[in-house]
Amino acid sequence: MRLTAQADYAVVMMSAAARHCGLSGRLNATLLADETGLPLPTVQKLVSRLSAAGLIESARGTGGGFRLARPPATISLADIIEAIEGPIAMTACVENGRHDCCIEENCRVKPHWNAVNGAVKGALAGVTLASLTGEAR
Repeated sequence: MRLTAQADYAVVMMSAAARHCGLSGRLNATLLADETGLPLPTVQKLVSRLSAAGLIESARGTGGGFRLARPPATISLADIIEAIEGPIAMTACVENGRHDCCIEENCRVKPHWNAVNGAVKGALAGVTLASLTGEAR
């Protein structure tokens, strides 16, 4: 299992934003692109998605920019990944809705995937931006 580049970049961006939390008020996409080395269009796209998920607050105009919507200790890797990729689901078995698995009715592993999925999601939920930036938990 591997995160998409977009989810990875979102974590990098949010970590950089957390380091600035409380220091300079709002950030802008150009500053974040310079600090992280990510292309500006990528930063702008991810800021939009993170804002839609309620992890970043943004304002336009003079004095505008964006900042974390919550303290770094309350934003987890699971929050960021789900904002970019949607719900964490190791297999289709744990997703709500239609399943296209041809062995689903007779699968002996299916009952265990929820526990596995919960463990992975729990591990990601246990890592906060504060821990990534070296702040106390």
